[in-house]
Amino acid sequence: MADVYESDQLLSEYLLMHYGPDDELMPWGFGPKDAIGFPARTVAYFPEEKCDRALDLGCAVGRSSFELSQRADEVIGIDFSQNFIDAAETIRREGKIDYHMLDTGSQTRPATASLPARSQADHVRFLQGDAMNLPDDLGSFDRVHAANLICRLPEPLKLLNRLPDLVRPGGMLVLATPCTWLDSFTPPENQPKEDTFSWLKSQLEGDFELTGRHDEPFLIRETARKFQWTVSLVSVWKRKA
Repeated sequence: MADVYESDQLLSEYLLMHYGPDDELMPWGFGPKDAIGFPARTVAYFPEEKCDRALDLGCAVGRSSFELSQRADEVIGIDFSQNFIDAAETIRREGKIDYHMLDTGSQTRPATASLPARSQADHVRFLQGDAMNLPDDLGSFDRVHAANLICRLPEPLKLLNRLPDLVRPGGMLVLATPCTWLDSFTPPENQPKEDTFSWLKSQLEGDFELTGRHDEPFLIRETARKFQWTVSLVSVWKRKA
């Protein structure tokens, strides 16, 4: 199923979700406009003060990484999709990327994803990688952000077990998940046997203190008339000393 994230159509959908103007992502006045801006809203759960290093796991096409760069001297964005990483790197290097958004049928129209204002592109580095098998020399971070990732991993415990080493004592962790566990991504034996939030608490509370729980909607536009509206569970954690 990992290959699905290499398609041009999904790349277009994610570029629009991350960077698209509000009226392009949701052109209908009666639509769920509060679901716009999800990649920036999850980053807003971190403290406002500046920090040294931040890690964005499952960064997709990079919007959250650029948001993190406004308050971090170094940001590393990692995603399994080479297609996503290539697009994020183009935005970082050139300030924009052109693509085509699907309207109806096979009809498309041109669009451009641009580097968000106030982003510090020179603070950001993008890497293709596996969140379950991160490099040993990655180091530790003041902030770790992982949005809509955990329920797409074949072995999510591999990441959860690595988090205490990734987050520095006193550092912050923001996890977001729509809890849409699918056998095609995560084998049933590796899925939580209880509700996702209780499972996360049982796995993390030995090393982290829970500081907040929130519900954040997000929107993916497939066509001008078809949308995915989903609510992600956001949990905020502080690494114990």
